[in-house]
Amino acid sequence: NMQVISSLLDLQSQYVKDRESLEMFKESQNRILSMASVHEKLYQSEDLAEINFDGYIRSMSQHLLRTYSIDPGAVRLNINCSDVFLDINKAVPCVLIIKELISNALKHAFPEGKRGEITIDFHPDGDNRLTLVVSDTGIGLPEDIDISDAKTLGLQLISDLVDQLRGTLEIERDGGTAFKIAFNQ
Repeated sequence: NMQVISSLLDLQSQYVKDRESLEMFKESQNRILSMASVHEKLYQSEDLAEINFDGYIRSMSQHLLRTYSIDPGAVRLNINCSDVFLDINKAVPCVLIIKELISNALKHAFPEGKRGEITIDFHPDGDNRLTLVVSDTGIGLPEDIDISDAKTLGLQLISDLVDQLRGTLEIERDGGTAFKIAFNQ
């Protein structure tokens, strides 16, 4: 069903002339495809209750590089994901968070062909907790952007999804940007 919705958005976007509106259609389509791929991975896994995140993050990241036409030599992806298995109720918010953070970094962190790295660290940190850190070596998140009062849909979505996970969010703005999210497994 989500694939059909994504296809409908793609068809509708062909009639959109405004660049900003077209970008919104594409972002929505990517969000839906991310959710659809979580369900696909779940059905392919040996345990229908959990998804292994390492391979999933790798394929999603590569897809986003292609979607935004990023030269793989310009932005390097580092993915460190160990022993993370999530049920569908945790997997979908995590996938959407990761997708939003990678997309934001690809769109904003490396202007005018600036080179850099995006790193995704996702691992258990004891006491049945997981830590997800998505960081980049880009120009950094401006100091005047407050995630708790975000004006963009993507940042609002990240904040809401962290709340849905009943997690915590910290942002570091030193030498790029790092979003650190911790939540119970």
